[in-house]
Formats: sequence, C-alpha cells, structure tokens
Amino acid sequence: MDDDLWALIEPLLPPWPEKAPGPRPVPDRMRLQGILYVLHNDVAWQLLPLELGFGSGQTCWQRLGRWQKAGVFDRLHRVLLAEIDAAGELDWSRACVDGSHVRAKKGS
Repeated sequence: MDDDLWALIEPLLPPWPEKAPGPRPVPDRMRLQGILYVLHNDVAWQLLPLELGFGSGQTCWQRLGRWQKAGVFDRLHRVLLAEIDAAGELDWSRACVDGSHVRAKKGS
C-alpha cells in the first residue's frame, strides 16, 4: 500500500484504546495489509503467514470486525469515490442505485 492511499485511510481508523491489555499491537497499516492479503489471496485467516509481519490472522480478523463496526469501510468508500470523482475518473452515467444503498420512499 502506497503512502498516498495510507494517508487517506489512516484518519478514518478509530484510535487504539490507551489502556488496552497485552503487548503493543501491530500497527494498523500492517494489519490492513494483512487483511488485504487474506482477501486478495483467498486464504483462510489462520493461514496468514506470520513471517510477512502482519501479525496473526486471528488478530487481523478481529481488527477487521472492529473497523467494520466503527463504520470505517463505509467512510472509506465515500472518501475514495470523492477522490476518484475529483480526478475526473468517475463515470456517474454507469452508476446504479438500489434499495440496499438508498432508502426507497413508500407510496407516491
């Protein structure tokens, strides 16, 4: 992941609790790369190679759940769409809206 993309993502992540028990966690950037590795390579979480430095698959999976619950990926989606649109690279004529993303009004 390049520094420009990380600069967009990092502010969206919730801070780690200061008084969290246990050892200092692997940095969020590495956890995100571990999550992306698992998803991109379609491997089981428990098969994430520790030697890559992303931490365990279990903790990457837990971080994914924490971020999902905090709404990180919804916000990231909006930020990335805005960036692509600002660059003139988004073709809105090919956009599709359905009831799973936009609330449909009932009645007339």
